[in-house]
Amino acid sequence: MTALGAGSPASSRVTSSGAGIDPAPASPAYRRGFDGQRIADLGDGRFLNPLMAGDHPDPSIMRDGKDYYMTFSTFDSYPGLVVWHSRDLLNWQPVIATLTRNVGSVWAPDICKHGGRYFIYFPAEASPNANYVIWADRIEGPWSDPIDLGLPDHIDPGHAVGEDGLRWLFLSGGDRIRLSEDGLSTVGKVEHVYDPWHYPEDWDVEGFSPEGPKIVRHGAYYYLITAVGGTAGPPTGHMVIAARSKSIHGPWENCPRNPIVRTKDLAEKWWSRGHATLFEGPDGSWWSLYHGYERDFWTLGRQTLLDPVTWTDDGWFRMEGGDLSQPIAAPKGGSKSGSHGIALSDNFSTLELGRRWNFFKPGPDEKARARVADKCLHLAGRGTAPVDSSPLLLIAGDQAYEFHCDIEIDPGTTAGLVLFYDHQLYAGLGFDEAKFVTHQYGMERGRPVHSHGRRMLMRVRIDHHIVSYHTSGDGGRTWKRFDRGMEVSGYHHNVRGGFLMLRPGLYAAGTGEARFRNFTFRAL
Repeated sequence: MTALGAGSPASSRVTSSGAGIDPAPASPAYRRGFDGQRIADLGDGRFLNPLMAGDHPDPSIMRDGKDYYMTFSTFDSYPGLVVWHSRDLLNWQPVIATLTRNVGSVWAPDICKHGGRYFIYFPAEASPNANYVIWADRIEGPWSDPIDLGLPDHIDPGHAVGEDGLRWLFLSGGDRIRLSEDGLSTVGKVEHVYDPWHYPEDWDVEGFSPEGPKIVRHGAYYYLITAVGGTAGPPTGHMVIAARSKSIHGPWENCPRNPIVRTKDLAEKWWSRGHATLFEGPDGSWWSLYHGYERDFWTLGRQTLLDPVTWTDDGWFRMEGGDLSQPIAAPKGGSKSGSHGIALSDNFSTLELGRRWNFFKPGPDEKARARVADKCLHLAGRGTAPVDSSPLLLIAGDQAYEFHCDIEIDPGTTAGLVLFYDHQLYAGLGFDEAKFVTHQYGMERGRPVHSHGRRMLMRVRIDHHIVSYHTSGDGGRTWKRFDRGMEVSGYHHNVRGGFLMLRPGLYAAGTGEARFRNFTFRAL
């Protein structure tokens, strides 16, 4: 199954049966927050997904009294594992980046509280792979250094407490291992405890891949929520299944209505929906968080979706949001604790590492490269190009936006603005003292001469995958379009792997320093 159109709301696409072409329906209008970014809260008692736009995959949520805390996979971006806070489930603010030491590509975490202490369990892809735990006595930190739990053959640890008070980590593949009383080490060996439900053989999926186990207790049962079908690949692959048991030790009974959630057709707004957590809202209603790709926008990564849950008379549950393309009645009972999100524009009064900016695959000394002074970001050069310079990146969740920045370079330095998937797939524009450097397909290409010297304004616009560049040498009074346009709809996981998104940002390479002033972001 292949989407034919990419970008325009009026584009056509093949249905999942392959029997005809359907137009993509127009989406309802979003409200706008900081820098014009779209937000879920419509302000009229309804919300429109995504809850968290842009790359916020593998969401994990916990309730702590009136407060809710959430975190996501952050992969190779550091500082990582940012914790977000809300009281109304719609408006979220970043609190702290809990992980500062690079231990590898950080995958699906689980955040929880036990015995008055906060924990985040997470796997990391490295050499060797491992699962880790970090902890804090206050959500604001300080958070501990990561503690290696081993478990190189498993991912996606999900914390659970049994009826006997013992602590467990449920793992990929239907396995689990016991935790020590303090939750900072494992006890015994991994054991297989659950055989997940399997979809029909003729479904288009990426692979079985049972992962992301989450345990919730409701009434007389423990419920085990699992993702199967693969994370990306065919849009109909990823799905949510459920099982239940009256004991944490099983046996586990698969839900007769599995899968609970699955994208069934390419005409749906959200693809590859899965990796869910069930939780109770402020007023006693129930909800689920999971992720999905926005139709035709794999480039935005997996975005967090909020779906209402109804418990049924037979002790199972339904997710009621349908394909999530339309507004849904907002959660009730909570109080708004602030405006949603964070501005991506930055005047560099402070250095917002973690909550706003992240380095890609940083070295141990990466933070020392960056400092702010007099509303200017000073970034020491590293490497020769974005491929090896560990650029500073943002998460932007809109289908169209632009950003510009005043950039000044030292002799021997190259700097610029990028749209960055990973070190082998990126686009952008940079410059040195004499020439531009064009970044495309993860390579450095055209080097036309410029007349701006060592300082210029640079602007990048991406509008439904179409990229254009403009430069100015007179402080923005006049702009000149750079003579190289690009189309970047293929800069995503199904082409390159890695589960990432195409992120805006900046870089500095070479032997000197680049200075960035007045970074301005605007959703279109």
